[in-house]
Amino acid sequence: MDFALTEDQQMIQDAAREFAQNEIAPIAAEFDASGEFPVESIRKAGELGFMGVEVPEAYGGANLDPISYALMMTEISAADAAHGTIVSVNNSLFGVPLLEFGNEEQKRRLLTPIASGEVNGAYALTEPQSGSDARAMRARAVLSADGSHYVINAKKSWITSGPVARYIVLFANTGPADGDAAGITAFVVDTAEPGFQCGKTEPKLGIRASATCEIELSDYCCPVENRIGEEGQGFKIAMTVLDSGRIGIAAQSLGIARAAYEAALEYSRERKAFGEAIGSFQSIQNKIADMKLRIEASRLLVLEAAWGKARAKKSGSKNTLKASIAKLYASETAMFVTHQALQIHGGMGYSKELPLERYFRDAKITEIYEGTSEIQRMVIARHETGLR
Repeated sequence: MDFALTEDQQMIQDAAREFAQNEIAPIAAEFDASGEFPVESIRKAGELGFMGVEVPEAYGGANLDPISYALMMTEISAADAAHGTIVSVNNSLFGVPLLEFGNEEQKRRLLTPIASGEVNGAYALTEPQSGSDARAMRARAVLSADGSHYVINAKKSWITSGPVARYIVLFANTGPADGDAAGITAFVVDTAEPGFQCGKTEPKLGIRASATCEIELSDYCCPVENRIGEEGQGFKIAMTVLDSGRIGIAAQSLGIARAAYEAALEYSRERKAFGEAIGSFQSIQNKIADMKLRIEASRLLVLEAAWGKARAKKSGSKNTLKASIAKLYASETAMFVTHQALQIHGGMGYSKELPLERYFRDAKITEIYEGTSEIQRMVIARHETGLR
């Protein structure tokens, strides 16, 4: 068993760390405070190949493996989780459905501008009344009489990058709207076309620079050539995307946890109390040890899940279990570590003068999006027991 990174993997890790620390870290607090979308730094991320890491070069991507993607996501998120979220959406939620289920024409026309960072993509599954229960969606897509287009009426919520996205992978029912997954179909929506509009932008607790909004489609005409896969294949596409996306969020969680841990470690060496560095106190040492333990375990789970994704692609198998385990453990580690790091900093950790409170706020969403911790436990338990 070889734990060493390949030359390509080491290269993207180094490049992502340099970019993140030099270009993202200095502006993270500013964009967190304003909630503005970081257009310039995201454009630079696209130029460096970070918006399409696993996408073949023929479609504007970097043509690297899932481990490279996880390494990149960790480094970007260690500087700012909001940037990590934006990058993750382009790579996983928009890129994977087209890579896995799109045809050649769709990949060239729709994936290329996203992978190169020319425009942004998004993913629309959640609705106001259906989050974890994706089968309960009310979005409808009706094929026109001449078979040339679908008329879509839908309201979707919590759409990351929605306010800035040019293209959105959207799921709607083409069959009976009775909660049966067999009727769900996937489409690519061009937000520049009539019938599409953004709703309210969400005032979020964390990852504030990653713009999130509701979207609404009213008699939107979607060309049939923008359907991904076949009618009724949408639920399978959505779950495949989430298997991949959960690895990205696990890597994001690892990046947040690592940043918080490194800040706490440095502070424990410098901060004096009762004439000694607080890092010499047993209570602080216990926190440091527990944080390090969980971070290292998360790192190995993330890399194993990414490795499993690469193997699954070659064999045609699924990687659901490894992805869920990594996402669950790493996201809960991010919350645990940011909490402990803030506690080590005491009052200064509660101040916006340091990034600890931002790490703490950003960490929480990792336990919620792309499958809550409760959903991950259900997925893992069902896999192990064989029961539903």
